[in-house]
Amino acid sequence: MIRWHTRVPVTDPERVTDDLVAALHAPGATSYVAVHANHPSEFATEAKVAIARLADGGIPLVSQSVLLKGVNDNAQTLAELMRAFVENRIKPYYLHHPDLAPGTSHFRLSIGEGLALVRSLRANLSGLAMPTYMLDIPGGFGKVPLESVNVEKTAAGHRIRDGHGVWHDYNG
Repeated sequence: MIRWHTRVPVTDPERVTDDLVAALHAPGATSYVAVHANHPSEFATEAKVAIARLADGGIPLVSQSVLLKGVNDNAQTLAELMRAFVENRIKPYYLHHPDLAPGTSHFRLSIGEGLALVRSLRANLSGLAMPTYMLDIPGGFGKVPLESVNVEKTAAGHRIRDGHGVWHDYNG
């Protein structure tokens, strides 16, 4: 399987050519394109044409987005984004909680705020339009879905259970 993660269809759509679509059909492999977009306004007409070229060319499409304070941190914008993915034949896949990267704290919400937004989405979107809310646990412990079985509230923040069942403190 080949996965190509890209913002090209929404940021530089003219690069999605018939030759690119043909190249994504690698012999002996299945190719997936993960389209990265964080706001419904990224689906300009040109982007929709590029995405349609991929979908019409038989390339399965999934999405990745990052939950960003001041960009998409309300239920209406997130719902519009997820519906825009579905309307463009892209399966909403991951909604990432922001990483603890230096210089990005102004984009970060708390996990509690993110969980509340996801609960609101679940109440207002079809299952097809629901992404999985994910956290890449700092320290190289892997990505985990932020679901009730993997998240515990603590006095200092949260504890997150990794894929091996080990708990990690998360105070971001």
